[in-house]
Amino acid sequence: MRLLPFVLAAGLLPAAAAAQCGGSFQNFVNLMKDEAVQAGYDTATVSAFFSGIRQDPRVLKADRGQGVFQKPFVDFSRRLISQNRLKRGRQMAQKHDATFQRIESTYGIDRGVLLAFWAFETDYGGYQGDFNTRDALVTLAHDCRRPELFRPQVFSALEMFQKGNFDPKRTTGAWAGEIGMVQMLPGDILKHGVDADGDGKVNLKTSAPDALMSGARMLSHMGWQPGQPWLQEVTIPEDLDLSLSGTARKKSVAQWRNLGVTARNGGLPAPSMRASLLLPQGHKGPAFLAYPNFDIYFEWNQSFTYVLTAAYFANRLQGAEVYDAGQPEGGLSGQQMRQLQQKLQARGHNVGDIDGILGARTRLAVQKEQARLGLPADAWPTPALLKKL
Repeated sequence: MRLLPFVLAAGLLPAAAAAQCGGSFQNFVNLMKDEAVQAGYDTATVSAFFSGIRQDPRVLKADRGQGVFQKPFVDFSRRLISQNRLKRGRQMAQKHDATFQRIESTYGIDRGVLLAFWAFETDYGGYQGDFNTRDALVTLAHDCRRPELFRPQVFSALEMFQKGNFDPKRTTGAWAGEIGMVQMLPGDILKHGVDADGDGKVNLKTSAPDALMSGARMLSHMGWQPGQPWLQEVTIPEDLDLSLSGTARKKSVAQWRNLGVTARNGGLPAPSMRASLLLPQGHKGPAFLAYPNFDIYFEWNQSFTYVLTAAYFANRLQGAEVYDAGQPEGGLSGQQMRQLQQKLQARGHNVGDIDGILGARTRLAVQKEQARLGLPADAWPTPALLKKL
């Protein structure tokens, strides 16, 4: 999930275009071609861009099969953060030190933040995806699950093609249409792409400086606060009111300190800084304070587990210790989580899709039901909660 795409922001599409999806795939493509011509693109350019297009069933399968996000934080983070990724991250930090220094001086973004995204998105550029980007974007625009996100990206890719920066037959990337080492959508490349290596082109697939500077520029545009923290591991007292935890609730560092929250290592930042207390696996598991920059991570990806793991990995790459996993209570299987979401929905809670993923809305609903039932309101669903519901 990225920023509003370039073409939509520029007002190049008819107002009704974003509402269209489904039906015959070829008819859908023909309508998009007509809209592109109406928006001012040359007919020959439009024909060349859409020539040979096909619907990609692998894209739809990938979009509906994101089971990895069902894993709890401890399992998910241990799966993504290996000793090899840590070692390579530190090697990449040295190899591209000049680029990272430029990023830090220009945007105030610590190198660990970009290194973590680079690692998780493409394993430091080693695997950038083999999906045809144009076909993936049009497939997802035609699908009626999230057309408002992907439809404008097709026109952004067309804009890149017109500028000579996109080959519709050969450009490949992730299943969701993202391109390059840090996986950016075409609209974001148009808005935030940087020619950092000075070769006259923005190439996020083969130029690490271009990819890293472009990612940093995008984070800066999203609102990253230079020189400020994003996540810090903490310890919490046994008598803490757990209903105060969660991304939706913020207190000053001074208030958290007065409630008995302390840094596991080192000290807490400025007393006036706002922070949320995160308990990804409940009050018996790891605990973190998340600062304003942490919110920017959700502009990059909407998965709570992914975002928390990326923010934590950024800390590890900059020398932080391994978090204290504690002894969290057992969670729910994917099937049990779907059952829980159905029960929460039946009680009037908005949990979004019944997908078996513990997202922000499900966590909030869980916390409310825990408080109602007299359970620890830490937003971590357990078999005991499912049974009571």
